[in-house]
Amino acid sequence: MAAEWRQSEAGLAGAIIAVLFVRAEAISVSELAHTLELTREAVEQVIETGADLLQGTGLMLQRHRDELQLVTHPQAAWAVERALRPEVAGRLSKPALETLAIIAYRQPVTRVAIEAIRGVNCEAVLESLSRHGLIDELGRVEGPGRPRLFGTTLRFLQVVGISQVDDLPPLGGPDPSSWLGRAAEIGEPDAD
Repeated sequence: MAAEWRQSEAGLAGAIIAVLFVRAEAISVSELAHTLELTREAVEQVIETGADLLQGTGLMLQRHRDELQLVTHPQAAWAVERALRPEVAGRLSKPALETLAIIAYRQPVTRVAIEAIRGVNCEAVLESLSRHGLIDELGRVEGPGRPRLFGTTLRFLQVVGISQVDDLPPLGGPDPSSWLGRAAEIGEPDAD
């Protein structure tokens, strides 16, 4: 029976979903391939099948760069929230949401570039977004001072309710507050 599953695309997709379910955290495509004793190419080929298998289930595969994670679909999040009865969360400030939108669309981006767009110092806001797990340092620019490059995280995808950064609405499309509104409801209240 296990041999049959390993030979079918749906079986491999089911195995990937099962591993992501028990891991309950992001895992790289390479690590997933190693775990399942498959090639990276084989895993890449069945990821879409796995996403299709999850359609209408309340779960979805989320991909951010080289990492995959099994998460609750945003449309089912209300049920999970009720089941877990989380503490009442705070809100992100408007400056934090503006900064988050800049990072989401321009990543990887430096603090100086963000400040040039916003016209104000963003260091405290960046620290807050990082503390909430919405952004992370992706690396550093080669050059004077080696400024940090910021980008969004898997947590950002979860909060905004998209499966990958490419699913963001196009620039010039809907007002970012319409899709970033969900991000405002996380973490502790900020005075950013």
